[in-house]
Amino acid sequence: MGDFNLALVIVAIVVCVIVFIFNVYLLVNYQHPDDANQAYFPKFIVVFGLSIAAISILMLPADVPMKDLWLSVYIVDAILVFFVIPFAMFYYEGDLDNVGKRIKSALLWMVTTAIVCALVLGILYGLVGKVDFTVRHLSSSTVAFPSSWDFSSGQQCIGSGDRQCSAYTASPSSEKTWTMRTTFPEYVVALATIVGSVLFAIFGGVGIACLPLGLIFSFIRRPKAVITRSQYIKEATELGKKAKELKKTAESLHQEERSGSKGRKFCKNVKALEKELFQLEEDVKLLEEMYPQGEKAETAWALTILGYLAKLVLGILGRAESLRLVFITIHPMKWGATLMNSFLFNVGLILLCSISVIQFCSIAFAYYAQATAAQEIFGHTLQSLHGIKYLYKYNVFQIAFVVLAGLTFVYYAAFGWRRRKPSGKFQLST
Repeated sequence: MGDFNLALVIVAIVVCVIVFIFNVYLLVNYQHPDDANQAYFPKFIVVFGLSIAAISILMLPADVPMKDLWLSVYIVDAILVFFVIPFAMFYYEGDLDNVGKRIKSALLWMVTTAIVCALVLGILYGLVGKVDFTVRHLSSSTVAFPSSWDFSSGQQCIGSGDRQCSAYTASPSSEKTWTMRTTFPEYVVALATIVGSVLFAIFGGVGIACLPLGLIFSFIRRPKAVITRSQYIKEATELGKKAKELKKTAESLHQEERSGSKGRKFCKNVKALEKELFQLEEDVKLLEEMYPQGEKAETAWALTILGYLAKLVLGILGRAESLRLVFITIHPMKWGATLMNSFLFNVGLILLCSISVIQFCSIAFAYYAQATAAQEIFGHTLQSLHGIKYLYKYNVFQIAFVVLAGLTFVYYAAFGWRRRKPSGKFQLST
């Protein structure tokens, strides 16, 4: 049957099916109720993007010796990140407009992105899209081919005393540098790897310190006792007033958006409103924990305490295992409360970081990845490109990852344990 392996093909198919089912399960359970039974196109992009990211990472231990397949997967990654996902995000966020206007607006942004990316890629590829390979002349002394049949397994033909072709005796001047232009797909993968490495160093370095400490501080700030009914009513009333205030603010911003005035002040107000809404959701959740209701209120309170104890244990274990596990957190993913734009943003981030993860693994496990197509792309071509090779030669991204993790740990340990003080009336920036 040659190189065909039926068992490996079956395993690959089963793994792909499992990855797809898991991503569908993730989407169904994390999606916001407002997105139920709608936004099917963004949902397809989310499941497809997560599947591509997971399968591309799993291709490395599978040792797939197919360079064309690797390049195809990474080109799909780049298309999803820079074109399809932005289109889906703009299409989803324009849900108040009709379908034609949503498609027109999303296409406008996607075409703009395509033009910018094409210009950047074309200019960089034309100027510095070359690789440098250091080569050395191999030489050895030989003897003339005799007319008799004197050579045998015991008598070599490369001269007395020499038993192998050797470059060690060659002069230093025999070393030369061959410069050649790399292929365009490989250059696209290289630039995508750079972007992914920057994001991975930032969000991975920050997340690897924040997640364990966040779990520990969550235990420290846990509710210590159940509040009374009168306290619950008082706090719920205050939160209700806060919710009405934020609703009026959101309506005001929506009218401002309709008028077409989207300046720096508008963006600042939107971010401030998102922050206040996020904090309001956290306050509501905390209030519900402090006043469990229903027939099984005592059971709910016991489960709440056990949940915080689990966070403490996981936080301590995460701190101990932080050099092995990498956590990336951005655009909060909440069970049953994650909007589709947050899903899409995280999928784009995961796709970019997945390329960086594979590049890192191909170097960290170079012994196991030797002679594979992945090592050829990331271990040879990428580290020989003009301008880019120095980033990997001096381990710039690995150092940045460790430095950011250390700085985040110090800052979060010093200030992250403090509980946020209740804010006054929320006002728009003027």
